[in-house]
Amino acid sequence: MASVATWSGRTLLDLGCGTGFHLPRWAETAASVIGVEPHPSLAALARRRTRRLQHVEVLEGTAQALPLRDASVDVVHARWAYFFGPGCEPGLAELDRVVRRGGSAFVIDNDATRSTFGAWFRRGYPSVDPQEVELFWIRRGWTRIPVDMGWRFESRADLEAVVRIEFGPEVADEVLASHAGTEVDYAVNVWWRSW
Repeated sequence: MASVATWSGRTLLDLGCGTGFHLPRWAETAASVIGVEPHPSLAALARRRTRRLQHVEVLEGTAQALPLRDASVDVVHARWAYFFGPGCEPGLAELDRVVRRGGSAFVIDNDATRSTFGAWFRRGYPSVDPQEVELFWIRRGWTRIPVDMGWRFESRADLEAVVRIEFGPEVADEVLASHAGTEVDYAVNVWWRSW
C-alpha cells in the first residue's frame, strides 16, 4: 500500500476493522484513523484496543452505508471485508461518496488463482469464480498488485484450528489430510484505485 499512497498526515478509514488489530499501526503516522465495523462485539474490542489513541475513532456501520460525511477520508483499507467482487457495488458507491479527491482505496483479498491456499479456497468456495472477480475489478478501473505471502504456525494444532475457521468441516478435513507440515504458501491481491 505504501508504494502507492501514503497515509501519513491524512485521514485513513479501516473498513471492516474487526478487533482493530491494524488501527494502532495506521495511527502511528495518520492524522486521524477511523475504524468501521458492522459487528458490535468486534467494534467494542477495537475501541478497547485503541482507547488511549486520541486520533482513532471506531464506529459501527457497514460498507454499504458508511457512517461518514461526504469526502471525509483520504485512504481506505479493506482487508477481507465485504469487497469480494460482484455484489459489492453498494459499498463501492459509498467509497465514491466518502473518499476525497486525490484519495485512494485498497481492497486486499485472496487470489484463488495461485498458491496452496488459493487451491484450498477454490475447493471451499466453488461458487466464487476467480476470473469473474478479476474482471469485476478491472472493469471498474482498479489495479491489481499480486502479493505472495505465507502462513507459518508454531504447531500443527494451530494450523488445523485456522483451517477449520476458514473452511467447512468436509473441506477442512480434506485439506488437512493432504497437507503436511505447519507452513502454507498464500497469495493475495491488493486491488487499488485513486479518485
